Amino acid sequence: MILYFSATGNSKYVAQRIAEFLGEKAVSILADDLPDEPIKGLVTPVYALGLPDIVEKFLLENKLQKQDYLFFVATYGTTPGQAAYFANKAFKSRNNASFDAFFSIKMPDTWTPMFDLSDQAKVAALNEAAEKETDAVIAQIAAKNRPQTVKRQTPFFTRPIYRPYYNWMRQTKNFHLEETCIGCGLCARKCPSNAIIMENSRPQWVKDKCTMCLRCLHHCPTFAIQYGKNTKTHGQYRNPHVSID
Repeated sequence: MILYFSATGNSKYVAQRIAEFLGEKAVSILADDLPDEPIKGLVTPVYALGLPDIVEKFLLENKLQKQDYLFFVATYGTTPGQAAYFANKAFKSRNNASFDAFFSIKMPDTWTPMFDLSDQAKVAALNEAAEKETDAVIAQIAAKNRPQTVKRQTPFFTRPIYRPYYNWMRQTKNFHLEETCIGCGLCARKCPSNAIIMENSRPQWVKDKCTMCLRCLHHCPTFAIQYGKNTKTHGQYRNPHVSID
């Protein structure tokens, strides 16, 4: 079983590719009933140099079965930061065991408050390059190689930056709604933090903080959900190979 968390499909796609090669199944950590079987790997995006809070919480709260080889894959847009360190720390805290190998794959950066994904040719080129990186990671996993650091990660002294930076990013007060909202409720149904409810056919953020995966923004059919000042011109993104339930 390959576990993953994914908001826009990047990590899901990587998990599915690895699972298909290994003859395993890719399972979301948000699944209602996780199979009672050993975990072979975890694929997750990087948020603010670290882990999405929902992934860290999952690792801290769930007793997972490990066999002889367990890998971690970080999908990232700018840098994998120190996500591998935080994942291993959380997993070890609950399971008294460690990941055996750490990998990273560069993909389109979906943090559109900062990064521009409006150029579809550029996005396609990033995804094409990611295919080759994924092939290389699969080859290493198949050989059970055990790299202990990931490419392009930030230095260890950036670890203290993660939580303050992430907590600042996670403030839902930065979301706003445009008049193009059609009241479909997709954002509320897809929010992994259960931070959105529908009132009078309009989404309302009812928590001060969320995972800040931007799933609501990237999946909105009319692009009515915005975060800050830049997302409107930076576009939406969903991995072209998979859908997110």
